Amino acid sequence: MISPLSVVSPDAQIGNNVEIGPFCMIEPEVSIGNGCKLDSHVVIKSGAIIGENNQFYAGTVIGGPPQHISALPPFGQIHIGNNNVFRENVTVHCSLKESGATLIGDDNYFMISAHIAHDCVIGNSNVLVNNVMLGGHVVIGNRAMLGGAVAIHQNCRVGSLAMVGGQAHVVQDVPPFVTVDGLTSKIVGLNQIGLRRNGRTSEDLKILKGAYFSLYRSEMTWKEIQQFFQDNYSTGPVAELTQFILSTKRGIVRERAASRSQLRVAEVDESGIERSDAPPTLRVNVG
Repeated sequence: MISPLSVVSPDAQIGNNVEIGPFCMIEPEVSIGNGCKLDSHVVIKSGAIIGENNQFYAGTVIGGPPQHISALPPFGQIHIGNNNVFRENVTVHCSLKESGATLIGDDNYFMISAHIAHDCVIGNSNVLVNNVMLGGHVVIGNRAMLGGAVAIHQNCRVGSLAMVGGQAHVVQDVPPFVTVDGLTSKIVGLNQIGLRRNGRTSEDLKILKGAYFSLYRSEMTWKEIQQFFQDNYSTGPVAELTQFILSTKRGIVRERAASRSQLRVAEVDESGIERSDAPPTLRVNVG
């Protein structure tokens, strides 16, 4: 069903059971797969190849020239897989080069005003929360979570099952399976909840913890770390992490520095003496 208030090029290929709401614009050289739904004011520009059962909310713009001062036509394409959700005002730009493409896989959820720049590569089942900004050539793995207003510098990568906290600014690669603190933009450990939810066993987590300590807490040089992972973690639950650190070009995000001191907080009675029957004391990190 196509609203009579929309403009759809006769050169666009529209699949079966596609719904196009009012005030949409579909340019030539566009392909929209079966079962897609476009709310009002959606723009799909030339060069977009879209799979099946994708949903585009109001104000979404798919395509258009890359935001690059050296951008000159002809530009490349955008390839979108199946079952993705693009909430209001999401923008996705085409490739900077005619032979290239911005790539989006399946089952991703892009929340309001997320921006995917030219030549990004996004895997499957990722969640990008409101106002996430991806620079050009950013690569996102599978089942990653990027919190609100996260900014990823161009040419950086975010590994699978990584969780990046809101407002983090990422200028190096985020390895798979880790959590980035939004306040400091540093690694704060494994994404254990996400790993468990995605079927990783207790034994997997034990192995991953050992690998994490080797990566961030050892005194090895970077080259020694890469060799160590290649020798010891080329298969099994750490294999994806090994391939990631062997292929990084920008280096990886550092771990957040440990607290400089700790404050011991204990329960005391009226005379100021610590109670013998008090529960275990709370240790609060400060500094």
